[in-house]
Amino acid sequence: MRAIGIDIGGTKIAGAVVDELGHIIAHDRRPTSASEPQVIEDTVVEMVKHLSQGEEIAAVGVAAAGFIDASQSVVYYAPNINWREEPFREKLEKRLDLPIIIENDANAAGWAEFRFGAGRLVSDMVILTIGTGVGGAIVSGDRLFRGGFGAGAELGHLRVVPNGLPCGCGAHGCIEQYGSGRALLRMANELADAGGIGQVLASVRSRNGVLTGQDISELVSIGDPGALSALRTLGTWLGQACASLAAVLDPQLFVIGGGVAQSGDVLLDPIRLAFLEALPARGYHPEPEFRIAELVNDAGVVGAADLARRYAETI
Repeated sequence: MRAIGIDIGGTKIAGAVVDELGHIIAHDRRPTSASEPQVIEDTVVEMVKHLSQGEEIAAVGVAAAGFIDASQSVVYYAPNINWREEPFREKLEKRLDLPIIIENDANAAGWAEFRFGAGRLVSDMVILTIGTGVGGAIVSGDRLFRGGFGAGAELGHLRVVPNGLPCGCGAHGCIEQYGSGRALLRMANELADAGGIGQVLASVRSRNGVLTGQDISELVSIGDPGALSALRTLGTWLGQACASLAAVLDPQLFVIGGGVAQSGDVLLDPIRLAFLEALPARGYHPEPEFRIAELVNDAGVVGAADLARRYAETI
């Protein structure tokens, strides 16, 4: 059974036909405007019709950032799209003669990693995606956790510092402010300002005008002390957050994804160390594994398609 996965971003929409083994058979990608909901709806409909040509499609899964209700129908709130209480599933079903589900994009990507990536051999997994912010998903007992209202697993908003840095969610001290790509840039700039091991960071910033994630990644790859220090600090915060999550969820595996995860063990090592230092009942509590995500840019469409296929099998 083949299904279509659609992943809606702030500036583009990606779509793919995916088989039952998670393989992409055909794909499409189109620019769009987050400020125009009708354009987004039209683009999704056009993509599904285009991708369906010559294919027997079982269902469509649409992934987007935001709070989705428990029935996978209504987008309560989307931070990057002008959606508020948007009945997106109903609108699409009126225009497409296919079963449809709407899913949070981090949940969809996490499910893909669980089914076809780093988590395929476990039953309980937590994934943290480290990008501009911190996203995440939870799989418990082979089932994707959504919470009672459908808006669960907002792991980036786990509070790690009481009265800490302000977060875009309105709270203070969220892990997103200490463990994200944006946080890494802040830490690197602070080291550049301080001199010492931050001298190379300061030099790169002076030459280019700003520090970018790519700059830090390149400096990490050549062992620059300042860039490595910033990354280790980031990993320490993430490890402490994972210890809190482990106390509640007891996963067998933590998967770390997103652009920052390209650093591999250079990031995982401080995460593991901080995790063990903060783990309750260390020495008596089983210790989960930490792995880098295997599916990268395709995780959203693959996960959305697989969730839609599973939904179609139940109706």
